[in-house]
Amino acid sequence: MTNVNPLDRFRLDDKVVVITGASSGLGTGFARATAAVGATLVLAARRVDRLDALADELRERGATVLTRRTDVASFEDCQSLAEAAVDAFGRIDVLVNNAGVGHARSALREDPDVFRQTVDVNLNGVYWMARACAPHMPEGSAIVNIASVHGRVASSYPQAAYAASKAGVIGLTRDLAQQWSKRRGIRVNALCPGYFDSEITNGERADALRAMVADKSILGRFGNQEELDSALLFLASPASSYATGTSLVIDGGLEATV
Repeated sequence: MTNVNPLDRFRLDDKVVVITGASSGLGTGFARATAAVGATLVLAARRVDRLDALADELRERGATVLTRRTDVASFEDCQSLAEAAVDAFGRIDVLVNNAGVGHARSALREDPDVFRQTVDVNLNGVYWMARACAPHMPEGSAIVNIASVHGRVASSYPQAAYAASKAGVIGLTRDLAQQWSKRRGIRVNALCPGYFDSEITNGERADALRAMVADKSILGRFGNQEELDSALLFLASPASSYATGTSLVIDGGLEATV
């Protein structure tokens, strides 16, 4: 028997959390959620003005925050981000690989350079960040790779680059868990969202996306940020200490109907 409050296992007090793609969308929500449970934050993205605005907001709430301009497609940028985190705080306890891009275009019309860029950010960027951070992560640390339900099932829209890159993230997650969980004590898991309110999903195809989700998923609606934050906190915190190499799907039942 234990006297530990189960809710305490979701806390990230005194943990150093690196979040990529934190300047907008889900990444901004993840930053707010992890700060709310005590994390010290290292926020990275290409849009520094947005990062700094978010950092100011979180500091007003009492959080300790470092920002760093980072293009995850650059291995050198990823190395520099990890080094900056360690220089400031001594270690990295959690890495949230959230940075990503996506678009819908039929395979025969897709620009090869756009395909390469999508894979470079969504898949290679996850690998570069994991490689850069792992040497600085103590036993008990966690890596959460943000994949997608469309790394597991086909989308209703043509998006080969996105689907391939996110499927690659799921495979990479399994392999890094195999390499690092026993030897280094680093758990590696993937979070696979469905459709959530964000900058990307509220674009020009927003109405069509909502109609598709209403028709195809069990719950019939987009998710909201808080419904994904709780899953992120589970994978990032000691609450999931027996989970590694797995993918957690939070999609309102979209995968179940395919």
